Amino acid sequence: MTDEPTGATIRRGPFREGDKVQLTDPKGRLHTIVLQAQKVFHTHRGSFDHDALLGAPEGTVVATTSGIEYLALRPLLSDYVLSMPRGAAVIYPKDAGQIVTMADIYPGARVVEAGVGSGALSLSLLRAVGDRGTLLSIERREDFAAIARGNVEEFFGGVHPAWDVRVGDLADVLPDAVEPGSVDRVVLDMLAPWENLGVVADALAPGGVLVAYVATATQLSRFAEDAKADGRFTEPTAWESMVRGWHLEGLAVRPEHRMIGHTGFLITTRRMAPGVVAPVRRRRPAPGAYAESAVSFDEGELATDLGQRAVSDKKIRRVRRDLDARRDRREGGPTTGPSDAS
Repeated sequence: MTDEPTGATIRRGPFREGDKVQLTDPKGRLHTIVLQAQKVFHTHRGSFDHDALLGAPEGTVVATTSGIEYLALRPLLSDYVLSMPRGAAVIYPKDAGQIVTMADIYPGARVVEAGVGSGALSLSLLRAVGDRGTLLSIERREDFAAIARGNVEEFFGGVHPAWDVRVGDLADVLPDAVEPGSVDRVVLDMLAPWENLGVVADALAPGGVLVAYVATATQLSRFAEDAKADGRFTEPTAWESMVRGWHLEGLAVRPEHRMIGHTGFLITTRRMAPGVVAPVRRRRPAPGAYAESAVSFDEGELATDLGQRAVSDKKIRRVRRDLDARRDRREGGPTTGPSDAS
């Protein structure tokens, strides 16, 4: 008997034991709990029993013993991504949404991502490809891959049937993992994505989309020029997105004082048919657009220039222990206890 696929399973209906519930207090502060019978949610302003939510519909309001009301809803994917344990920095929901849409990642697509980090983008890609598609995620660091597995399994409640995670360099793993010309989409989140244009071109089907997520304008320029020089890709397109919230209270409608500004650049290009060279776009280059010598990149120096702080082994071990403990609780069934302090 095969296990029930978990990848497309979305909890609906009344709250059940084991459900994640996001609680919002009157000041907008969020708390996430996992419902368990006979457990108690405690705050410094009272408590309430989990049993008060079991069997209740989403959108229920529950009050603590001191009368503080909490709105109870299942957390959205974006809520989970911003609160999940992380070893490496995550791709924010605003960029993940752009990647899924602009790369046209659809149910049943065959997708490869390189640079898994903490698994944030993997969640969006798995939601997009569904159980009928495939996502091959390649990560150079085994500890990051383990954290990503834990986060994805925690969100879906188990192993996603479309997901394959492998540890190693993209250039070494990809040729052995897929047939040439069999991949629909490739997403690269790494320091020097231009170094893998050759192996990606071999894997992509004609018309397939390549997306790179880079942090700096120098990376953006290098990737664009190398993609054009390769000759097997269309003219690259690049952009960035910024999100500004709005304050809504009566007639006081104005932009929020803080916004999500630059997180990274996205650049896309598509695979040409074998043996066909993309036509050169006719343009008059601006003075100084092309330097006499190419800029060289060293990954170590580039990481320092980007302000990337090394993730300590101690933090990685702590995050992995936390995710392993969650997996043990999930697979071993709900445990009983007097409370789960917030």
